[in-house]
Amino acid sequence: MRCYNCGCQLSEKDFCTGCGADVALYKRIMYTSNFFYNEGLEKANVRDLSGAVTSLRQSLKFNKNNVQARNLLGLVYYEMGEVVKGLSEWVISKNLRSKKNIADDYIDMIQQNPSRLDTINQTIKKYNLALGYCQQDSLDLAVIQLKKVLSLNPKYVRAHQLLALLYMKAEEWEKAGKELDKCSRIDTGNTTTRRYRKEVDKMLEKADSAKAKGTTRKKKIAEDTIKYQSGNETIIQPINHRDSKGVSVALNIGIGIIIGVAAACFLILPAKEDADTNAAQEELRIVSEQSDKKTSTIEELEQELRQIREENEQLEQEVNDYAGNDGKMEVVDGLLNAVSVYMESPENTERVGQALEKIDAQAAEQVESEHFRSLYRILLTEAGPSVAASYYKSGMDAYQKEMFEEAIEDLEKAAEYDPENGDILYNLGNAYRQNDNREEAIQAYTQVVEKFPGTERARRSQNFLKELNEGIE
Repeated sequence: MRCYNCGCQLSEKDFCTGCGADVALYKRIMYTSNFFYNEGLEKANVRDLSGAVTSLRQSLKFNKNNVQARNLLGLVYYEMGEVVKGLSEWVISKNLRSKKNIADDYIDMIQQNPSRLDTINQTIKKYNLALGYCQQDSLDLAVIQLKKVLSLNPKYVRAHQLLALLYMKAEEWEKAGKELDKCSRIDTGNTTTRRYRKEVDKMLEKADSAKAKGTTRKKKIAEDTIKYQSGNETIIQPINHRDSKGVSVALNIGIGIIIGVAAACFLILPAKEDADTNAAQEELRIVSEQSDKKTSTIEELEQELRQIREENEQLEQEVNDYAGNDGKMEVVDGLLNAVSVYMESPENTERVGQALEKIDAQAAEQVESEHFRSLYRILLTEAGPSVAASYYKSGMDAYQKEMFEEAIEDLEKAAEYDPENGDILYNLGNAYRQNDNREEAIQAYTQVVEKFPGTERARRSQNFLKELNEGIE
């Protein structure tokens, strides 16, 4: 440990032997920071990542220049799927110690892998899209997006937790439990995961208890009775009847026969005749009621059929009117075609781009249906970057061959599908400038300067703007 004032190596004394400064409090602060760093390291070794984050952040509160704690905090964030937070900590660490810092290796590991950067970007976009769906109460779409997120980044703890929460909302407790198990394997000490796990276990125990009660009741009934077959009938008899003695059974049978004969002579036969008569009258009454009910039902159905026909004619008229007004039906057909093409072959960017070009963007935004506009924006979000990349490649090929008209055509399409891409805007401005489209070039370079200030593209665009403006004067 070195003195904060002169940089001299400190001894066990409470003052610096080089400059005499009082370092007692300073040493205590440094020791406390190192203590929390060691605690965070121990928690990270047993995969208590949430606890490690708490300890390491506490360490950095005492000593923000603790490079080891900051590098470890970045690694913990990375392991939890929080890649952006991890990169932030490594960049700060690199600024604190520019040489002999392992944070350089961590940063290069990510930045030198373009596919990895693209995956991180897609993960963040899809997770934010899932949050938006949750706020709109479109839970099914949110589940789909979260599954895509986890296919790209299986260690993203927050995505697992949100997916488990959606399963809990849908009362799919077993699926929620599986997601929480995955969270626990990544981060054993996460309090949010434990809270969700407690609720899921509680609901699963209730379900198991209900099943166990039903099984016990059936078993008890089966134990207290016996079953045997008599012809086509199944006879269920209590078990204790099997213990009756033969003499008692014979005596009971004889008494029963005598009582049965007497009842047949004096009671059963007259009663049976009355019962048959009453049964016939009751059957006639039931048939009459059913006939009246069917007649009433037929009349109601005929009335409903007339109403349905009238509504169908009205809907057909509305559809015809709708299709004839400002081409909105054509826009709907175009979107359905584009979605179909994208679902069949998402990698065929040329076909997807051709399908999207047939959709009038202005007319699409004027359609009254919010679901239609949402689907159109989702398609642009999903397919737009890949279509833009295809047009950008063909545009740059034409630009390299000095075919500036063709380059401008393709680069304009690329900018339309990915307006936030600085490379596309910058090279579109270059194509305009080479083709002597001065006003369009100025507009493109101005967008680069406004949207991407402080970048190399913005600096070059500023120089080209200066040259173009001087040419106008």
